Amino acid sequence: MDTPIKTHIDGKVLEVTLDRPKANAIDLATSRIMGGIFADFNANSDLRVAIITGAGEKFFCPGWDLKAAADGDAVDGDYGVGGFAGLQEQPDFNKPVICAVNGICCGGGLELALSCDIILAAEHATFALPEIRSGTVADAASIKLPKRIPYHIAMEMLLTGRWIDAQEAARWGLINHIHPADVLMDKAREMAQLIASGPPLVNAAIKEIVREAEGMKFQDALNKITGSAFETVKRLYRSEDQLEGAKAFAQKRDPVWKGR
Repeated sequence: MDTPIKTHIDGKVLEVTLDRPKANAIDLATSRIMGGIFADFNANSDLRVAIITGAGEKFFCPGWDLKAAADGDAVDGDYGVGGFAGLQEQPDFNKPVICAVNGICCGGGLELALSCDIILAAEHATFALPEIRSGTVADAASIKLPKRIPYHIAMEMLLTGRWIDAQEAARWGLINHIHPADVLMDKAREMAQLIASGPPLVNAAIKEIVREAEGMKFQDALNKITGSAFETVKRLYRSEDQLEGAKAFAQKRDPVWKGR
């Protein structure tokens, strides 16, 4: 049976491919599927890192499916767990996600990319927030983008809908790396395997700290870390992995992380 989302597991890495010809746009049903996939990934202790990409060579994702909206999908409808595209509001989501942008990335597609931790892009990838031209607001991007790139560049993109290429996106720090299209997924997999080989409890602590500390004063956040008030930090400091890291360093060997 055809599904708009394809998944593949390679060891500890989950690959998620948005596959809705012609443009990989997301409707309500697809968003709910994505939310379920990421919720299952978050709960699966055998999986440590995810990669999200789009099928084909032209589109990563243009965001909301306007054709579906015209047929009755309400913009305020049920997006499922995790909100639009299943990731940006996923509760207690403490695993790293890499976005491999394989083409046009705009609107809600850019908001999906912004919900990831690392963004790699093909050389031909382009980025925009064209919502302004259709009289609507890029809600999540209006919150996130001015915190990720220079304020004035973010506001220009939001207020004009201007497109930028991968080179400009990298210059402003919107993406991490640019790769030829034919090696983009290979590079994403290399990055995923590198992260997956690290300590999963530390990865989880980093994710929770970064997320929760965003709206906190520095000293308040630091006190919460040192006081093990974050659940992931508390678990880390009481874990076998914490002791394993110290032993491996003392014995001059590679640590064996068990995630417990």
